[in-house]
Amino acid sequence: MYFQEKAKIMDKEAIKRALRRIAHEIVERNKGISNVVLIGIRRRGVPLAQRLQQFLKEIEDIEVPVGSLDITLYRDDLNLRLEQPKVGKTEIDFPIENKDVILVDDVLYTGRTVRSALDALMDIGRPKTVQLAVLVDRGHRELPIRADYVGKNVPTSRKEQIEVRLEEIDGVDEVVIGEWKED
Repeated sequence: MYFQEKAKIMDKEAIKRALRRIAHEIVERNKGISNVVLIGIRRRGVPLAQRLQQFLKEIEDIEVPVGSLDITLYRDDLNLRLEQPKVGKTEIDFPIENKDVILVDDVLYTGRTVRSALDALMDIGRPKTVQLAVLVDRGHRELPIRADYVGKNVPTSRKEQIEVRLEEIDGVDEVVIGEWKED
């Protein structure tokens, strides 16, 4: 199997503009950021949350706490996977009780990842609110979940795939759409 790219949806500058806009929307919706914390869903949600932290600091001159959440053991498809799951680390070294938590992820698709993240988050504490920021919303929800902040809406077919590539993990900033093909 190989991934056949169809098109580049976002380049480095488009990603940067989308995150800057989301940061402004977060400030506006929360009437400031004094009660806001960012939690990135592993894997690509973490660097996106860190980037949002920098934009928020530029806007409000406040350093918002950033944590990372591993949802591996909360997934509803865990028993369907053939290989042993690789569990990452959850790193949230600040209280989330009565905070406005912004979950950050790269792509919103069926909503199952976010549902898992909500379960994991509630095991840690009880936030005042939970909001969702995603770089790309591709539709096809299976659960009643929507993002509060969206970098780009990209209608897709179910056979298409969105790949977010970030400098911190992949060495490049871009979002592409494509399909998995047989060799």
